[in-house]
Amino acid sequence: MSGTIGQMAGLGFGLGNRAPYACDPGASRGRLFPEADSPTRTPFQRDRDRIVHSAAFRRLKHKTQVFLAYEGDAYRTRLTHTIEVSQIARAFARAFRLDEDLTEAIALVHDFGHTPFGHAGERALNAKMADFGGFDHNAQALRVVTSLEQRYAEFDGLNLSWETLEGLVKHNGPLTGPYAKAEPVSKPILDFDALFPLELDRFAGLEAQSAAIADDIAYDTHDLDDGLRAGLIDIADLRGLTLAGDILREVEARHPGLERSRLIHEVMRRHITRMVEDVIRTTAANLAELDPANAEAVRVAGRAMVAFSPAMREAEAETKRFLFANVYRTGSVRRVMDQAETVVAQLFDRYMTAPEEMKGAWSEAMAAAPALVRARRVCDYLAGMTDSYAMAEHRRLFDATPELR
Repeated sequence: MSGTIGQMAGLGFGLGNRAPYACDPGASRGRLFPEADSPTRTPFQRDRDRIVHSAAFRRLKHKTQVFLAYEGDAYRTRLTHTIEVSQIARAFARAFRLDEDLTEAIALVHDFGHTPFGHAGERALNAKMADFGGFDHNAQALRVVTSLEQRYAEFDGLNLSWETLEGLVKHNGPLTGPYAKAEPVSKPILDFDALFPLELDRFAGLEAQSAAIADDIAYDTHDLDDGLRAGLIDIADLRGLTLAGDILREVEARHPGLERSRLIHEVMRRHITRMVEDVIRTTAANLAELDPANAEAVRVAGRAMVAFSPAMREAEAETKRFLFANVYRTGSVRRVMDQAETVVAQLFDRYMTAPEEMKGAWSEAMAAAPALVRARRVCDYLAGMTDSYAMAEHRRLFDATPELR
């Protein structure tokens, strides 16, 4: 432990209660660009603060989660979803005695690479970038925090610690090696890994695993909630679901005749609690079985430690299938998202042929740039847009712009 971090522990920063398998800020692997220690904050606290103060974080408030950010004030945006993920992830960190600041940092940064209009924008950019390495929101998040945020005098990006970058890139598991999913690794991730190796064949630490499963819990529950608010599903539709159906019957038995808004809230809050408590029980058993001596033992365990029980895993998968069939792929949502894809695709084509239309320094030296460089610059520009800015740009550049409602 460094002298600075050791002094902080003595000042009551709560570092002594960390489990041996937690990531230790005093033993951080450092940053791409070395910086002096802070006398008042751990490396992971500094990461969290840099993330919260970034432009990318602010833009999340006007980016779509499922329903367009301006369709209704009560629907989740990327920002409110991110805050909810952070709250759940910190509950796991507290339960397992992990580093809460690192857990929070990874949760807060995990959606930085999302485009305007959610997955519709991602599909459009992936199609346009097919000849240039494609588009992946996780790789884009890495680009944001290592290159595209240009605020500091001495480096591009946020210069986050190794552990936060590892968590961002690998929170859903290893990207290479025997435990990786059968998917190609995005070039931006491979390029950065060559510069600052992130051990892509290993699992991430428990802090990142906590953020990943918190993401599942948050969007499963809150997409049900938003689907109910939007009228795409009815409360009675939940009866066919193992988890939500059981909870609905429990609430109705305890509170017969409860008005709809209260009934929905009672079901949703219990939905989160039931999933969180299942993860805590399952993970506690996994940790007791493995008994990892340190964070490195977690990384080489060969499986994720933070996990659902088999029964909850199946119930969670059932919920996802229900959401895809009844919310994400319904006619009204798909119609709007198809139009949103068209908006992003048309903007991409216009900027490629007329890069001077991009604002600020984005268009500099673009006319003579190779096609790959132009495409990546346009992609970065578009991916950073909010829903409202993308719509304003489309109205500026085209005669007809869909209303997306």
